[in-house]
Amino acid sequence: MSRRRSYDQYCSAARALDLVGDRWTLLIVRELLAGPRRYTDLHADLPGVSTDVLASRLKDMERDGLATRRRLPPPGAAYVYELTSRGRELLPVLQALGKWGEAELGERRPTDALRAHWFALPLLRALEGQGLVEVRLEEGDFHLHVGAADGPVYGDGPASREPDARLVLDAETCAAVGRGELDLTDAVRDGRVTVTGEGTLAKTLREA
Repeated sequence: MSRRRSYDQYCSAARALDLVGDRWTLLIVRELLAGPRRYTDLHADLPGVSTDVLASRLKDMERDGLATRRRLPPPGAAYVYELTSRGRELLPVLQALGKWGEAELGERRPTDALRAHWFALPLLRALEGQGLVEVRLEEGDFHLHVGAADGPVYGDGPASREPDARLVLDAETCAAVGRGELDLTDAVRDGRVTVTGEGTLAKTLREA
């Protein structure tokens, strides 16, 4: 395994960038915040990354203690990558980076790829409390573990159990929330987001 490149600066920001400053690394972390993922799934949800670069970044993340690789038991019998506790500590970093980047998002360009679950982190910033939230878009469904102290913070597809709240909205509204142009509670009040469910999160959003 190749030696990790370093800025060789005695600065915590430089040390952090030694680990996560390479192209694609933080986006791999974004994907692994959903929990264990197979290499093929990661490659499918990171359009534009080459197989060589993805494999190299994953090896670097294993070496640096940010991710691990393990084999699923039968009948799965596939290898998956997942974040370590150290890797999961990057969630607030990605949240802050996403918040800072809201001004750069703008309207979607014709060349921009889109996956429904990429809206997960902006929506997590907009939700307070704890609970399971299912989000339904025309582009696909995903679910959020709001206030999760450990483990995955979101996942692809519908929730595995009845969620505390279910949000139905379109990508345009989701993007507006992600750009910071629209408050989620205002979107609910204006009818741009339909909220169902009997959990505290659902009631809070409906009553806000």
